Amino acid sequence: MTSVTTTCRDLSELTAAAQTACRLLFQECFKAGIDFIFITETYRSQARQNYLYEQGRTRPGQVVTWTRNSNHTSRRAWDIAVAPPRNLYDISTLSKVGAIAKKLGIVWGGYWEAGKYDAPHFEIPSNWTMPKGYKLEGQVIVPSNSKLKVQLIVKDKSQEKDDETMRFTNPTTENAVRDYIKQSVDKGKIDKSWLAKFDSGTMTSGDFEGLKIIISQR
Repeated sequence: MTSVTTTCRDLSELTAAAQTACRLLFQECFKAGIDFIFITETYRSQARQNYLYEQGRTRPGQVVTWTRNSNHTSRRAWDIAVAPPRNLYDISTLSKVGAIAKKLGIVWGGYWEAGKYDAPHFEIPSNWTMPKGYKLEGQVIVPSNSKLKVQLIVKDKSQEKDDETMRFTNPTTENAVRDYIKQSVDKGKIDKSWLAKFDSGTMTSGDFEGLKIIISQR
């Protein structure tokens, strides 16, 4: 059982819609020149939410949340922060991200009233769909630490024919590639959805090339 003090930064722990919304937000931030933000928390168990609520109330520390009923527990919310040398919660950056989120139908906690104000917090309503005029334009790299920048890897159309589902004629090679991906998952460099994609036979050579870039930078 995960400890209430453990923070989950795994995007795959969110609902499918929230994962898409988060990737879209990071893509649009990247296009706006904001490539220095990262995820600090995604899913949060009710036990952890209760634990955080107690901080500054029945437990020592500064108040960090105003509610026991957070959409982190329903897997529709995520928190972000800003990489150095800026302040961790640089309000200028978070305000710009919040303005982008508003265009995408994503709720920003920075627009909430006093007492509920939560600038690092973003969430989607249960009926969220991608707004017209927007799409995921490539592979969006959503960092979960300050060392990695947001990236948008757009496939070169001239390479599309080569970006086919990975097939192996040699079992030894296939096992070696799987071990490489699994070890990266175990070390926390990539989320477990990549291993599931490999095992389901839907990973393309383009996916794998992008994955190697992520792993090498973490």
